[in-house]
Amino acid sequence: MNKSTLALAVALGAVAQQAGAAGFIEDSKATLGLRNFYINTDNREGTANPSKNEEWGQGFDLRFISGYTQGTVGFGLDAIGLLGVRLDSGGGTNGATASSYGGTIFPSKSNGEAVDNYSSLGLTAKAKISQTELKLGTLQPKLPVIVTNDGRMLPQTFQGGQITSSDIKDLTLVAGQIEKAKGRNSSNNESLSISGANSRGANWRSSNKFYYAGGDYKITKDLTAQYYYGNLEDFYKQHFLGLTHNWAIGPGVLKSDLRYFNSSDDGNNGNQSAYFSTGNYGGVNNGRGKVDNNLYSGLFLYSVAGHTFGGGYQVSNGSSDFPWLTG
Repeated sequence: MNKSTLALAVALGAVAQQAGAAGFIEDSKATLGLRNFYINTDNREGTANPSKNEEWGQGFDLRFISGYTQGTVGFGLDAIGLLGVRLDSGGGTNGATASSYGGTIFPSKSNGEAVDNYSSLGLTAKAKISQTELKLGTLQPKLPVIVTNDGRMLPQTFQGGQITSSDIKDLTLVAGQIEKAKGRNSSNNESLSISGANSRGANWRSSNKFYYAGGDYKITKDLTAQYYYGNLEDFYKQHFLGLTHNWAIGPGVLKSDLRYFNSSDDGNNGNQSAYFSTGNYGGVNNGRGKVDNNLYSGLFLYSVAGHTFGGGYQVSNGSSDFPWLTG
């Protein structure tokens, strides 16, 4: 290779890098979310009587979402930084000896005292070709069989990989594997489990393999069908069927959302008590046994002139509770 050819190659490489960086940077965005959260749990009846837990904190949710480098395959990097600062946490009726009893919003120390603050950083590497995207690292999926819990001061996050494709017209396909979860009041990524099996005692059992796959198919512009499958190894497997429909009635639109979940045992959950789920076994509430649940639900919403009115109905049957994926 002569000098002029080499110089041209170097120049083209530099231009390509600059063009790639431009796509990565120009399409990037950063957001900061603030959430002030207070909770007061005062148990005066039942098995938890007497106990009280009062917590108040300020949450910070900083997110960076990059664009993609230019080229046939685009690459990017996302980040999420979470910080929770304690404003107050009362001792309560049955709390820690210190004046700061944690556990609901904030992690607790060994004596039950809430920490002053907690934080975490999550990174997600991503690649995209055409309408297919691969993500590895911190994930927050919102699918029927796995959904990030955002019901506290800071959200839950997962660790794993996910691929999403919309290359086929009117069809979106998703598949992934989750290995760890970080709870809403935790800084640590932990193995996966379900309610009833996650007592964290000597018999605590967990899994680092949750597989999921499925898709949404738009039959018409107003009718969408869904199917998803989820499997927490050694705990449960779950099938989901869904149907959503929009129907223009008068000046508004009626949206119908029908869902069905079928959950059953998997692996050790069927024969080892350490893997059992909570439920109603032998007529005894809060008993424990293998996963066995069917859940049916219907939601109907009518939207008109900026207002939405709705009603829903849900039925759950079977021996076990509906299985929730926990960390």
